[in-house]
Amino acid sequence: MAQGLRLVLFGPPGAGKGTQAQLLRDSLKVTHISSGDLFRHHLGQGTELGLRAKEYMNKGELVPDEVTIDIILDKILSVSDEEGFILDGFPRNPHQAEELEKALNGKSRNIDKVVHIEVSEPELLRRLGGRYVCRACQAPHALGEGEDAASKKCDQCGGELYQRDDDGPEAVKKRIEVYNQETMPVLGFYRERGVLADIPGDNTVGQVNKQVMEALGA
Repeated sequence: MAQGLRLVLFGPPGAGKGTQAQLLRDSLKVTHISSGDLFRHHLGQGTELGLRAKEYMNKGELVPDEVTIDIILDKILSVSDEEGFILDGFPRNPHQAEELEKALNGKSRNIDKVVHIEVSEPELLRRLGGRYVCRACQAPHALGEGEDAASKKCDQCGGELYQRDDDGPEAVKKRIEVYNQETMPVLGFYRERGVLADIPGDNTVGQVNKQVMEALGA
C-alpha cells in the first residue's frame, strides 16, 4: 500500500499539514515535498530557478505561477514511479492543479489521494497566534495560554523562539482570506476526480493522523 502512494495534503494555514506530512512520511516511507522548503533550498543554493524567483521577490512582487510550478515539478518529476510522495503547500490554485495533473499524466500516473484537513477559523486563529519558530533551526513550537516565548527555548536545539510577521493577528486573517478565495477552488477540482477525503482537523494531532490513515486505507 505504502509503495508509490502519491498524496496531496490540503488545508488552511495552521491546519497542521506540516505535522501530518512528517507523520505520514515516517509511517508510509514516502518523500515529503514542501513547497516552502523547496523555495528556501533554491534561493539558498542560488539555482537557476531560485534566481528566477528572487528577481520577483526583490521587486516585492509575487513569484508567478510558472516559476512556482517549475520549482515543484522539478522535484516531483525526479521521484521514481516506485517511490511515493506527499505534496504540502501545492497546488495553491486550479491552474497549478491542472499543470500538476498534465505533468504527472505525461510522465507516469496521477495523484492517488487528496487529504483535506478542515479546521474552523477560531481554532486557526488560536493556533497561529500561539505559533513560534526557532531562530536557529526553524523548528515550529506551539505555545499554550499564559506561556511566555521569552522564557521558553527550542525543544530541538535550545535556540531562541520568535513569532513570524505573518503569524500576527492581522496577517493571519489575511492569509486565511487569501486561502479561501484562491486555494479553496482546488477542492472542487479534486472532488470531481473522486480523490478527495475530508478530515476534521480540530482534534488532536494523533486523532487527525488516525483518520488520515483510515482515509488512505492504511
